[in-house]
Amino acid sequence: MESRVKTWLLSFVHLFFPRLCAVCGASLQEGEEGICIKCNIGMPRTNYHLRKDNPVERLFWGKMPLERATAYFFYHKGSDFRNILYLLKYGGRKDLGEVMGRFMAAELLPAGFFRDIDRIVPVPLHPRKQKLRGYNQSECIVRGISAVTGIPTDTSSVVRVKHTDTQTRKSVYERWENVDGIFEVRHPELFKGKHILIVDDVLTTGSTTTACADVFKGVEGIRISILTLAVANS
Repeated sequence: MESRVKTWLLSFVHLFFPRLCAVCGASLQEGEEGICIKCNIGMPRTNYHLRKDNPVERLFWGKMPLERATAYFFYHKGSDFRNILYLLKYGGRKDLGEVMGRFMAAELLPAGFFRDIDRIVPVPLHPRKQKLRGYNQSECIVRGISAVTGIPTDTSSVVRVKHTDTQTRKSVYERWENVDGIFEVRHPELFKGKHILIVDDVLTTGSTTTACADVFKGVEGIRISILTLAVANS
């Protein structure tokens, strides 16, 4: 009886607030989350997690003790799939981050991408920006990943101590200069011998992700893997 009432209430709510695909805007059917099946099938996946020494991994070579790295799908201006990132970052759709995190994890898990990872660390926002937005989109993605993999998350050890301008429209050099020294790690000794997964929403030059990983320099035995929801397709 309780489940019937819940189903009825959800149907009533959806009548006035229809669930729409974040990509094409079509009404979502029962069982669809975030994006419709058609758009899910057509998503421009990188499948980099199946390729050793893939382009995302090469982006971080020599910059950190890297184990593996990948991004879920390609992002470029003009693509309808940019709506996923836009709604997640600026449209208040934090639920979309968790849904996409689950999608990612479900596809990468069988390939062993999460093997031996001890902790998942989302790239933090500055408190001022997080207060303005109401949430950290990377944390939302991480919640979805953790729900599928069971790997614990750590949202408090790495903090953003400097507020920076948006990276959009900055040159490669300006991006690296903009993020220099913006993160700090609390109790780095707790990460000794650990394998951590750093998660962000979109990857362009890799400057922000690298700056986040830099806080673990000097931590004995640290291993780092990288996962982003999207990567800019040049």
